[in-house]
Amino acid sequence: MNEQGCETFISDCLVRSAVELLNHTWDPVVVSALRMGPTRRSVLLDRIAGVSDKMLTESLRRLTARGLVERTPRGSGRDAAVYDLTPLGVSFANGPLANLAEWAAENQVDLSATL
Repeated sequence: MNEQGCETFISDCLVRSAVELLNHTWDPVVVSALRMGPTRRSVLLDRIAGVSDKMLTESLRRLTARGLVERTPRGSGRDAAVYDLTPLGVSFANGPLANLAEWAAENQVDLSATL
């Protein structure tokens, strides 16, 4: 048993499940963008440089299915819904994701050298 509580090389390790939250390029970015509060899709598209409409839609669906984001319909139309972090999403955004961002900022030079 290692310090994360998982046997080495076990496929259903909880660490693997947590790392899957970072597996898709845009998912952590969307979570970070939603830290500012409830947001409509069109605002997220403007706020997140480089994300396509399709990628944002897929990311929001994945994050909603994983329980990190909630979608609240408000009115009718494609952009009527508002997206917000769930308590689980807030804990991810303010915990491991914030720590990863801090680590990346502290090691930016070294990380850039490896690209």
